[in-house]
Amino acid sequence: MNCKLSCDLPKLVIILGPTACGKSELAIKLAVDIGFEIISADSLQIYKHFDIGTAKPAVQTLSSIPHHLIDIVEPDCEYNAGLFRKNAIQVIDILLTKNKKILVVGGTYLYVRVLTEGLIEGVEPDSNYREQLKTERYLYGNQYIYKQLIRCDPESATNIAENDYVRLERALEVYHLTGIKMSQLQKEHSFSEKRYDVFKIGIDIEREILKNIIEIRLDKMLKDGFTDEVIKLRDMGYDKTLKPMQSIGYKEINDYLDGLISFETAKEKIIINTRRLAKRQMTWLRRDKDIRWYELPDAYASVVNDLKQFYQV
Repeated sequence: MNCKLSCDLPKLVIILGPTACGKSELAIKLAVDIGFEIISADSLQIYKHFDIGTAKPAVQTLSSIPHHLIDIVEPDCEYNAGLFRKNAIQVIDILLTKNKKILVVGGTYLYVRVLTEGLIEGVEPDSNYREQLKTERYLYGNQYIYKQLIRCDPESATNIAENDYVRLERALEVYHLTGIKMSQLQKEHSFSEKRYDVFKIGIDIEREILKNIIEIRLDKMLKDGFTDEVIKLRDMGYDKTLKPMQSIGYKEINDYLDGLISFETAKEKIIINTRRLAKRQMTWLRRDKDIRWYELPDAYASVVNDLKQFYQV
């Protein structure tokens, strides 16, 4: 997209970075200093009652700084990137009519991509087929499901981890309902629709520092009542097989509460899985050549100056 066309589009600022790197803290500081309203692009913060383990901003922060797309669905509701894109565009359109500056905090990179680059309007979920797959997974394990995908769509299988059941299920579901491979659909309908002039801020952080932050953050979450939060969710009737209950932290604490692992083992697993997630996230983000990387807090002044240029202030 050339400069002239880009400059004619509504402006959007996005903060990206690995989990626990300080995206929310930067967003709040920029919101105060520049006057942004914040849109959360996090696939877990959308759920009500999932607070501590998803690192939602504090209640006081949410009440003093406008945030959007947090606590919008119940934990047992289906939600996906397509719905996020629809909801986010609705919020952005309203904010633009009020001449608000918009800051997206990208906890989930896919959500950011579908918002800024477009989305294939996907096939509607088939609950009966999903139940069938869940039964097969229960009886035969994830490897059995993975081998099904290898047979029908080997290209997709190379890009999906064997233990990533949600993506395995979706790829199989698309093929089951359409007879078309997910990999083929992605080639034919690549992300292409541009709606915004985007400024992407990437938080650059040393791996060893991030490892320590992940441990410190988990200790704080547990001190703040993370285990009690999971107990409360179970008491409310939310099954441990629900998508948000299978996310990092919630899954391990559920296993501890079920007596499958010790508390210390649960902590160790959360730390290991969070570090692995952060590594994968950085791999994805480094491929995005539009991201401008900043080492914080030292580079905060540079962030502000670059944003002023972006808005031509």
